[in-house]
Amino acid sequence: MALLQSSISSSSSFSYGFTYDVFLSFRGSDTRYGFTGNLYKDLCRKRIRTFIDDKDLQRGDEITPSLFKAIEESRIFIPILSINYASSSFCLDELVHIIHCFKENGRLV
Repeated sequence: MALLQSSISSSSSFSYGFTYDVFLSFRGSDTRYGFTGNLYKDLCRKRIRTFIDDKDLQRGDEITPSLFKAIEESRIFIPILSINYASSSFCLDELVHIIHCFKENGRLV
């Protein structure tokens, strides 16, 4: 967290062209009300613009265009790997798009 904060503080144009500083990718049922929820609160407290999907998606739901857009408009991605993360096709689709942005656009993961 200190490294992320120092990177953000050291660049006044850090978020230039981005809607979000950080995009959190996680399996809601595993970490939403624990680690991920606490991380989100701390990032917001530091005034780091953070995207968190606030909807519990059901098995079989597809990643939405608005979520793809949020990924594309984010500077840094933090995938929070948990016990059931890889069992979610939704999480894996999200991760594929994150990796694409990493490889094609030089985003940070």
